[in-house]
Amino acid sequence: MRKNVDRSLTGKIGRVTGRIAPDTIGEVMLPYLGGIMAFHAHPFDKSSDFPVGAEVLVIYFDPPQTVYVDELPDVLRHAE
Repeated sequence: MRKNVDRSLTGKIGRVTGRIAPDTIGEVMLPYLGGIMAFHAHPFDKSSDFPVGAEVLVIYFDPPQTVYVDELPDVLRHAE
């Protein structure tokens, strides 16, 4: 692991805009630097699958533009 880890996106909630699955490069929109930006995304556990529109939780940020995400816990979900 790197000594100077950027944790600015860790714990952020994002919305999937490109399917995230094993062996693919997905996309997620996240609040960043006062706006909303698209980031490449991979499943943190290397086996999960997240469809377009799903909300996910950022577990790890690999600068400059890649995040590793996991399922959003029930306690953080928005009421539908």
